[in-house]
Amino acid sequence: MSTAVYSIRLKSDVRLIMDEMSDVDWQAEIRQMVETIVRDKKKKRLLARAEARWQEQVVNDKGAASMIREDRDAR
Repeated sequence: MSTAVYSIRLKSDVRLIMDEMSDVDWQAEIRQMVETIVRDKKKKRLLARAEARWQEQVVNDKGAASMIREDRDAR
């Protein structure tokens, strides 16, 4: 798996507090949080696209059974 670097800017006071908390693996914590957020946002986008497609569906007045019968009779 390849990785890429993404830099962010933090306020100096936040960075100082992070440095005081030497027991926390900030790189791992931040990476996990970013991955979680990215996965959640991707799911939401996919769901929104699926819902939009669902709204575009044409209402079938005939019903599924008659459509299946029509398809079978056409063979």
